[in-house]
Amino acid sequence: MIILMGVAGAGKTTVGKKLAELLGCPFYEGDDFHPSSNIEKMEKGKPLTDEDREPWLILLREQIKSWRHQNPLFVLTCSALKEKYRKILESGGPVRWVYLKCEFDLISDRLSKRERHFFPPCLLESQFQDLEEPNNALEVENILPADRIAAYIRDQLDRVE
Repeated sequence: MIILMGVAGAGKTTVGKKLAELLGCPFYEGDDFHPSSNIEKMEKGKPLTDEDREPWLILLREQIKSWRHQNPLFVLTCSALKEKYRKILESGGPVRWVYLKCEFDLISDRLSKRERHFFPPCLLESQFQDLEEPNNALEVENILPADRIAAYIRDQLDRVE
């Protein structure tokens, strides 16, 4: 299982879909599992708390267990900003973490151009404040086109298999 993590706007979904395509495996978008209360809160420009995120992370952990039975190789996107969030997800089974890292200004620019998404640019600062960079992840600076980043990730993961 591969989880692409990082702040909102880091390119998790775009890169994740390309990576899953390259690997020939299923792709799952973690945001699709947020309860409506979380979506509504973010749409109003209010950052999620640990208490808001916990049920979502537990649901993702249970989904991970289910997906593993269907196919042990899949790609999931999830912000997983804090180590304790990653521990919840890892309790669903072994994880290969990929941290999509971007500078604040680049992500801010991306978010200002993004359409039809519940996450407003005003919450980006709270994401960076909550972010605890992982120690056990493949770190990738997301500044190239998504297909090149996905190919790089695939190649790097193949090296350590």
